Amino acid sequence: MATPSLDSARAADAAIEKAPDLLPEALPGRRPSLVGLTRDALKAQLIGMGVPERESRMRAGQLWHWVNFRGATDFAEMTNVGKALKAQLAEHFTLERPEVASRQVSRDGTRKWLLRMAPTNRQEHNRGAEIECVYIPGPDRGTLCVSSQVGCTLTCSFCHTGTQRLVRNLSAPEIVQQLVTARDELGDWPGQMPSRDAGGSGEVGRLVTNIVFMGMGEPLYNLDAVVDAVGVMSDQEGLGLSKRRITVSTSGVVPQIPRLGEQANAMLAVSLHAVRDELRDELVPLNRKYPIAELLAACRAYPGLSNARRITFEYVMLKGVNDSDADARELVRLLKGIPAKINLIPFNPWPGSRYECSDWDRIEHFSEIVFNAGYASPVRTPRGRDILAACGQLKSETEKLRARARMMQEEGIGVEGFYAGADD
Repeated sequence: MATPSLDSARAADAAIEKAPDLLPEALPGRRPSLVGLTRDALKAQLIGMGVPERESRMRAGQLWHWVNFRGATDFAEMTNVGKALKAQLAEHFTLERPEVASRQVSRDGTRKWLLRMAPTNRQEHNRGAEIECVYIPGPDRGTLCVSSQVGCTLTCSFCHTGTQRLVRNLSAPEIVQQLVTARDELGDWPGQMPSRDAGGSGEVGRLVTNIVFMGMGEPLYNLDAVVDAVGVMSDQEGLGLSKRRITVSTSGVVPQIPRLGEQANAMLAVSLHAVRDELRDELVPLNRKYPIAELLAACRAYPGLSNARRITFEYVMLKGVNDSDADARELVRLLKGIPAKINLIPFNPWPGSRYECSDWDRIEHFSEIVFNAGYASPVRTPRGRDILAACGQLKSETEKLRARARMMQEEGIGVEGFYAGADD
């Protein structure tokens, strides 16, 4: 029988982190997709299929080129792969991506996709888990915001994504498949020559130039998959993104921060949001495990940290909560000596939230104090608010739509086309 103190400790942990509802398992009769696999995993699949080991490296290199550089969707496209091997591949594997269950385009050009993954657990039956990823176009870059979990481990009080249950971690291939699907949707593969803007009049070039792990989930609670995904995304013979253009955001999982730098060599972003432990305990309950001093010590020791590889500190602006001049000055003091950029994020409202966004003049004054202390302090322009694609809003609208769809189905009302009309 649990003691009161142990019960209290468990309750406290539950208020900080959630356990996953599901764990992936092998499902009989389903051919796995080769999209998103690491080089080693791809080679292992070929050997398991019967390709001789002495030949497997060369064959894996061929498949890697077609899958990750050319974006092939059918083994028949692989002109330098023999007919017999292509037939064997098609018998054992697929090149499937997640199903795009819903597409929404904001007035500002931001795109949000609801992606339905292949089932990975008997409890999911024939419908895999659903996640959202967001593409944010800009004049000199295009940023894809990817998810690392279905739901979120954490319970940050200002974030709508954090109010949802944690279903499961995404695998490394499922993380990479978000980028592959975005390139499919945008026509962003070699030979397709996309324009950098929606009107078709911009500079020709890759549309997805940057990746941010700022979608659903806490990436450092799924670090093995995140490290592998970064490796696949940054392979210069495949998807070809620079690691300096891949940013992994964390709410402060301190023990995993060194490993992220050592193994992924990605840029680091930290969701800070408060300069006092008692306030951060409320906004980001993970702070009760890893308080501000420990978090900043890990940041100062982050592998590869330099003026050229600054840490980005995310700071959501909450009216009357964390937006005073004193907060700005304390932020500057805390970050002294850390090569850093401070992103000020106007709070993105969601139904039921008890917070409000700081007034614009207050945000500007806060930014001025930080800027005058020598830190870049851009105010992030909210993008995709009208389709609930902005920071902290992911999946919320989807869950409402899914609930409505289930209700309609139970009442015998057809739901065909339901998601297509979701933004009417």
